[in-house]
Amino acid sequence: MHSLLRSAGVVSFFTLLSRILGFARDVVIARGFGAGMGADAFIVALKLPNFLRRLFAEGAFSTAFVPVFSDYMVRENRQETHDAVTAVFSMLLVTLTLLVLACQLLMPWLIFLLAPGFSDNPEKIQLTIDLTRITFPYILFIALVALAGGILNSHNRFAIPAATPMLLNISLIGCAVFLAPHFQEPTTGLAIGVFLGGVTQLALQWPALKKIGMGFQWHWNPHHPAIKRTLQLMGPSVLGVSVAQINLLFDLFLASWLPQGSISYLYYADRLVEFPLGLVGIAMATAILPALSARAAAGDIDGLHQQLNTGLRFTLMLNLPATAALILLREPLIGFLFERGAFTAEATRLAAQALLGYGVGLTFYSLIKVTAPAFYALKDTRTPVRIAIFAMISNMVLNLILMGPLQHAGLALATSLSAMLNAGLLLFMLHKKTGFVPLPGFWVMCIKTIFATIVMAALLTTIVPYLENDALSLTSRSLLLTGIIIAAAFMYFATAWLLGIPEV
Repeated sequence: MHSLLRSAGVVSFFTLLSRILGFARDVVIARGFGAGMGADAFIVALKLPNFLRRLFAEGAFSTAFVPVFSDYMVRENRQETHDAVTAVFSMLLVTLTLLVLACQLLMPWLIFLLAPGFSDNPEKIQLTIDLTRITFPYILFIALVALAGGILNSHNRFAIPAATPMLLNISLIGCAVFLAPHFQEPTTGLAIGVFLGGVTQLALQWPALKKIGMGFQWHWNPHHPAIKRTLQLMGPSVLGVSVAQINLLFDLFLASWLPQGSISYLYYADRLVEFPLGLVGIAMATAILPALSARAAAGDIDGLHQQLNTGLRFTLMLNLPATAALILLREPLIGFLFERGAFTAEATRLAAQALLGYGVGLTFYSLIKVTAPAFYALKDTRTPVRIAIFAMISNMVLNLILMGPLQHAGLALATSLSAMLNAGLLLFMLHKKTGFVPLPGFWVMCIKTIFATIVMAALLTTIVPYLENDALSLTSRSLLLTGIIIAAAFMYFATAWLLGIPEV
């Protein structure tokens, strides 16, 4: 348990630094570009490579490759393990280079499919095409970063892969401040920042791979067993990960028909949800997959259950209060972070509506991140896929029902509701497959966590109205908000400690 939490803690620490830099990046972008045409175009240009990154690189590829690599580490010698790495690297490099070239040629059609609502504004759709052509090669570099990260994580080297995303934020901030003003369309500078971010992330991880004797080398062997096994696992996994990404693209598709700025409101709200999700859900998922894979490779199902139970406890203990805080502080948080320059008070109000929709699903997003790796470790990618497809269809139906009365906030709420369904079905099917049930003390911990969260929420409900005082200066409001967050965190952890929650 301590090893898992320590690994998750390392990932959480660097994720925290990256998220702080990410907020600094978004503050710079919001101040300079607000929620207008350029911001909407850039967000779409960022979404397409991110979609394919999560689909083929960090998502499906990582979940398929890490269990295969873990098997090689346990059962084969070092040279055979390195041969497997070089074969997979070479195949990945060739495949993604061809993908990047093909998508450059097809970009106008891809953008029309992704954001058809932009077609009413020729300037907007052309800008989106131009920006996406610059950002798209990012997928090539970040896929290799994902491969390197999977290898390093399997060697219990979590720090460098967790620190790597900071470089994208640093690159974007630098390009927004120093490069963007020199272009007729300033968002071109942001697009270049995405490309440079991919290059620098790969450059950081390369020496770490060489240090452990797993450096990338060209070795074209498309028939290597590691490639075949990875592809066998990756096939269903691609479908599973694609379900979540199709949900995001469908949201983008629908949002392109809503009033200008809707895509930006959803983006900024999602960024706030990503902060606790990255610190807890993604950090725990990153740490738990190698641990679960090692238990599964050794046939230790009881050990797998124990690791998963630890991950679920940790996830719930931190996500429940984070959910309450995000919902109760949604408007002050967005105003504090983004309301300056081109980002108006009206934009804050509308982005806060989206944050309410996304916020209610935070705990369930994290539960999915922590539970799904148990299936991947067992080399069962089909069950999560079937569940994800069902959740995707539910999300699409809910989108169409809710976007009419709630506009962009309805799209966010539909995402949360489908995540609740997805998480619940994953836990149910894991119980059927392996007999997993939470270990003794789990439900008592949940009740105590809910009580501590209610105490914290009562405090927030009492003091948040003081932020609405129009006489407060920006500095005073910022200091008060910071004090409220610190007081709420202290109240939660103090209550949890008094109740005897072991993780505190």
